[in-house]
Amino acid sequence: MNPIRPYSRRDFLASSAKTTALGLLASGLPSGWAGAQTTSDAPESPDVNFGIIALTDCSPIVIAHEKGIFAKYGIRSKVTKGASWAAIRDSLANGDIQATHMLIGMPIASTMGLGGAPKKPMVIPWLLNRNGQSISLANSLKGKVAADPKALKPFVDKAKANGHPMTFAMTFPPGTHAIWIRYWLAAGGINPGDAGGAGADISLITIPPPQMVANMKVGKMDGFCVGEPWNAKTITDDIGFTAINTQQIWKDHPEKVCAFTEEFAEKNPKTVKAVLKALHEASVWLDKMDNRVEQAKIVSAPTYINCPPEQILQRLQGKYDMGDGRKFRDPDYMIFSDRNCNYPQPKYAKWWLTQLRRWGFTDGAPDYEAVAKQVMRTDIYEEAMKEIGYSHGGLNNDAETLFDGSKFDPAGDLDAYAKSFSVSTLKG
Repeated sequence: MNPIRPYSRRDFLASSAKTTALGLLASGLPSGWAGAQTTSDAPESPDVNFGIIALTDCSPIVIAHEKGIFAKYGIRSKVTKGASWAAIRDSLANGDIQATHMLIGMPIASTMGLGGAPKKPMVIPWLLNRNGQSISLANSLKGKVAADPKALKPFVDKAKANGHPMTFAMTFPPGTHAIWIRYWLAAGGINPGDAGGAGADISLITIPPPQMVANMKVGKMDGFCVGEPWNAKTITDDIGFTAINTQQIWKDHPEKVCAFTEEFAEKNPKTVKAVLKALHEASVWLDKMDNRVEQAKIVSAPTYINCPPEQILQRLQGKYDMGDGRKFRDPDYMIFSDRNCNYPQPKYAKWWLTQLRRWGFTDGAPDYEAVAKQVMRTDIYEEAMKEIGYSHGGLNNDAETLFDGSKFDPAGDLDAYAKSFSVSTLKG
């Protein structure tokens, strides 16, 4: 049974009438009296156009829109599917959209003006999801390479020696998929090169998520990292297999966020908080397993992912067929609310900055603390959750250990950590 009843036009009109009546009643009261500020929590800019990319992890935005949860909190929502992450970034920066599904590295890069992006401060008051991305490889590597990237190195070395380096794709240079595939390759002794490609053992290219499968099908790449459902579709279309899932690289890693420009958030704090309240309700609904069949059906629509729901559902349920004979139930499937999923932990921005530093995106050591504080807006998240009485897990500054044994201590020497990797583009 669906626990969330769609918020109807009748509900909206009734709520509006009630608010208006209370406002009129309170208008004759002295300032400060109870009821005098009845309408003060209304969003300053109720018309919000949300950007998304065709990926399963856009689900909280889509569900909040489709089930009328945004409307419940006074937001007149519209959802616009972008062609690429660069297009999404530009649309947010110029105001065509006011909030967006975004890779966690993008607001950091835009705030700092990295990777060719115009400098436009952006904020992250909400993490949309954890886990659920994958690195897929072409069928030519099936049975030869699985989760261990060291098995891939001989093929990379041979291709490079022959003058035809292997090609791998990600979705946006400072984004999550780029960092996951860089980290995985480097753990196998393979250098993906710096931000400009210098020092690379392979060719690393940018492809929008929905185009990954088609490009592998015509032989333009040997592997890629992307979100679902495109890894599952690679197997369905029999052109590749999943080498490793990102939760195997880093359990409960941060992934997509709901981002705003800093300017919009400052001018419209009640709007932003209303959005977060709706996303919370949608996310709690999404993490009830019984709802994932309906989730897959809703987000599979042509206006969103445009993919058969059955290609979305299996991995949402933690059922992984890797396409090379490995099949298992993964308890660390994609989550949207559980395990303090949504809290915008500053340590994640700090880790991201160490990797951008490692791969030559920054000019020298960044101000790790200042950037994390500016982008990861714990204050907005905490205010919004307090207003709806939700007890979240709060700040987590614990160390994190990734699959290669590397330990990240957010309270430690961050630049020393960035320089600690044997495969890197940093010079000293």
